[in-house]
Amino acid sequence: MYYTDLVHCHIISGKSRLENKQSGYYGNDLNYMEDKAMSQLQTPFRYDYVGSFLRTEELKKATTQYNENKITKEVYDNIVNEEIAKLVAKQKELGYHVITDGEFRRTYWHLDFMWGFEGVAHEQTGSGVQFDGELASLEDTYLVGKIKAKKHPFVEYFRYLKQFEDENTIAKYTIPAPAQMFQQMIVPTNIETTRKYYATNEELIQDIGVAYQDVIKQFYKAGCRNLQLDDCTWGAIVGDAAKQRYKALGIDLEDVKKQLLTVNNLALEGRPEDMVITSHICRGNYHSTFFTSGPYDTVADYVFAKENVDALFLEYDDERSGGFAPLKKVSEDKKVVLGLITTKKPDLEDKEKVINRIRQAAKYIPLERLCLSPQCGFASCAIGNKLTEEEQWAKLKLVKEIAEEVWGE
Repeated sequence: MYYTDLVHCHIISGKSRLENKQSGYYGNDLNYMEDKAMSQLQTPFRYDYVGSFLRTEELKKATTQYNENKITKEVYDNIVNEEIAKLVAKQKELGYHVITDGEFRRTYWHLDFMWGFEGVAHEQTGSGVQFDGELASLEDTYLVGKIKAKKHPFVEYFRYLKQFEDENTIAKYTIPAPAQMFQQMIVPTNIETTRKYYATNEELIQDIGVAYQDVIKQFYKAGCRNLQLDDCTWGAIVGDAAKQRYKALGIDLEDVKKQLLTVNNLALEGRPEDMVITSHICRGNYHSTFFTSGPYDTVADYVFAKENVDALFLEYDDERSGGFAPLKKVSEDKKVVLGLITTKKPDLEDKEKVINRIRQAAKYIPLERLCLSPQCGFASCAIGNKLTEEEQWAKLKLVKEIAEEVWGE
């Protein structure tokens, strides 16, 4: 197959266009992607996935060696490039039309992206966020000035991925939603520092929205036509526990919902018309654990009905997400990707039960507007979920088999 041969050549020969650039990227060769013919494919597809994948043993070994100063940045970047190329080859081998870099260049699904803005700093202090039965180790990420866009490193990461597009595939890039950055800066541990630079949440929302507008344009100029905004903020405010938590803080949850919607939609103002932007919503995914539980009922009137994205990837792999009735609130211009296959455990779902759940969802939103995927990525952070690479691929094979049976596509 042509693509397999291409990837093999890229890995073995060491003479690709990318590897002739420093650290394996395009460097200042900004015109290459703009001149390259665009794939006409658009996400989401009937069988799809969120984006992150288990880090390979080669990647984990290289990361350890780099952190211990045993290999150079250039050597490390070349290894990462090779592992991404292998990953894309596997995605294509499985017959998927979307390709991602597996989030191999980042440690966290959200924080690394935030570090690419002016005014944001981070520090490893050993702190984290308590998930169900496990503390998620996260780097402190906070403000040291006003938030402004600059040349974002993730755009260069996307350029590397885009070279692998062909007539059957489209590159998708995943970044945290603007609401995620907003919430990061107003959590109790950060709010005092944030108030040094922003007297009100409204001022903070304005700068985040404008900064995201700039970065979205950077992605577009680099040839990105499918961008996904990963968003745990909606999942964090559903359920009784969230009501009690915000009540204890003296915060009106309705105000929170309005602010999340405002910052997300502000970031999307002026977006290019031919750029598909989707959102993925879940309740936390760290080492096969979760952060919150609760149905979508209380946020559907906001994010389902009013957020200006083209599709929603929704966590629906177990009872924590509630029923499908809130789907009736999804605006008619959106598609919904049902996350019915779990990435949190290796056991394969019963095909007929999944098909039955798709039929149930179709009572609230037409089947032609539905797609299927896992509920989240396989490795939202570098630690990954508790399953093997082979079990990961088996999950994706199942997604494709079910989708082809349901939609015949």
